[in-house]
Amino acid sequence: MHTADWTIFIIDDEPHLRLSLQQTLLLAGHQVTCFARAQEALAALHPGWAGIILCDIRMPDLDGMGFLQKVKALDAELPVILMTGHGDISTAVSAMRQGAYDFLEKPFHHEVLLDVVSRAWDKRRLVLENRHLKEELALQSVPGPRLLSRAPVMIRLLEMAHQLAKIETDLLLWGETGAGKDRLARYIHDLSPRAAQPFVAINCGAVPESLIESELFGHEPGAFTGAHKRRIGKFEHAHGGTVFLDEIESMPLNLQVKLLRVLQERQLERLGSNHPVELDIRILAATKTDLKAAAEAGDFREDLYYRLNVVTLEIPPLRDRRDDIPLLFQHFASVASARTGLDAPSLKSEQLSVLMSHDWPGNVRELRNLAERYVLIGASYDYAIEALLSGHASQPALSLPEQVDFFEKSLIQQALTRHRGSIKNALEELNIPRKTLYDKLKKHGLSRVDYL
Repeated sequence: MHTADWTIFIIDDEPHLRLSLQQTLLLAGHQVTCFARAQEALAALHPGWAGIILCDIRMPDLDGMGFLQKVKALDAELPVILMTGHGDISTAVSAMRQGAYDFLEKPFHHEVLLDVVSRAWDKRRLVLENRHLKEELALQSVPGPRLLSRAPVMIRLLEMAHQLAKIETDLLLWGETGAGKDRLARYIHDLSPRAAQPFVAINCGAVPESLIESELFGHEPGAFTGAHKRRIGKFEHAHGGTVFLDEIESMPLNLQVKLLRVLQERQLERLGSNHPVELDIRILAATKTDLKAAAEAGDFREDLYYRLNVVTLEIPPLRDRRDDIPLLFQHFASVASARTGLDAPSLKSEQLSVLMSHDWPGNVRELRNLAERYVLIGASYDYAIEALLSGHASQPALSLPEQVDFFEKSLIQQALTRHRGSIKNALEELNIPRKTLYDKLKKHGLSRVDYL
């Protein structure tokens, strides 16, 4: 940090001394804020504050020793330099034992002041840098899907998500199709105190309207035709964990009323039941539309919009963070290479230029799809990135059995990817017997472990 990036607080009830210290430090190029009372300075501090403090020991109301204790409780590594008269030396020594950075005996020379201030700031700077590095390492090494980025706008988003993950509040995630709302939701869950509990994702636009109420709230036997036994809904299944409602704008209006009740009361009633079920869940909702405009148009409940919109995290589209394109492309290509056993060559400068100039209407999902196709067919047959982007590149002439094998392997890989290596869910999607799937995994050299 430069001098302009940090501040020195001067706390002293003597106006002439405050003015003298302020002038000395300003002439040395420092930013200075003065306070006549310690309580006023305390209110302006927070953990991670970039600065150091000069504080007199003898002051009315809250004295220097009391102030030191409160500062240490707020941030134990924030440097406090105490200023003392000759009669307070023993008190100052005691303060050093309690965590004061140093003390200055009045009167003191300007050179002594500037030397102590410089050393105190060097210590504070190192503390803040180490904290930042630890937080960055935590962001890059969390379990589950990783959100790779070099773009400042994404780094700020991840830092905010990192903080909000630990706070028990529902969140609204906004972003274009393919921007990574599902990844961000999983990222927040994995960093939260609920990480060991279920993460239940529901695409409100993919579940038929006739089934979504039963899917979310569950039902009792006889609740409707075909309901032969009790079913536990997604909300109840997620008890203790997180529910991710993707494409929340697609939820039917009549069901939005019940969702509002869940958000407000944290309880539900299964279809066919009059008994409330208590819930301990966190709701993460995601949308690609302007819910406020939808509410004004009557397509979304206004009360639900305001209940969801407590905190909104906006995921920027890929075109607004182009620095991430090479990083993400190479990452997705490496993942595809490890999964298929094919080489993932580095991008040439002309290929990179094409990627950087593309608008990516499908965002990160489109980029991932391109990287996988490039590994599967583009790199092997020297297809140009332009051809893959335009969709004009196709698989070279293969025999019918080879084409069938290629297509079969691709479908299995996609199913395992979507379901994070879950054999049970992949079986349901592919609609094949368990033994058949295991035989095909062996045939194509695939392992569910690679998709966890």
